[in-house]
Amino acid sequence: MTAADQGDWDGPSPDRLYVITRGRSGPSGPGVFDLVTLIVSLSEPTPTMQPEHAAILRLCRSPLSVAEVSAYLELPTSVVTVLLADLLDDGRIEARSAVPRAELPDRALLEAVIHGLQRL
Repeated sequence: MTAADQGDWDGPSPDRLYVITRGRSGPSGPGVFDLVTLIVSLSEPTPTMQPEHAAILRLCRSPLSVAEVSAYLELPTSVVTVLLADLLDDGRIEARSAVPRAELPDRALLEAVIHGLQRL
């Protein structure tokens, strides 16, 4: 099959993606991953490990987002989340939610502080 026969698809073949995920289309548990979830390796890869799992463990020695892992591996995010769920279930990675957005103080409080300072 030539590239022209595959249409516009530029990534790995759908057959390969099916094999990588063992036919799963998403994580089996509740969705703990979004694009900005930070992933950190808790262990080193083993020789018997699936190559994609090993690559994730090597990449995530320092925290990386799910989107970054997907980009580095050149795999769809849906495939990466399946692989991450496997590693999380095995206790090989830690998933950290991104830093929450800071909440601004109430506008009335800020105005009261400004008025109080102006009176000094």
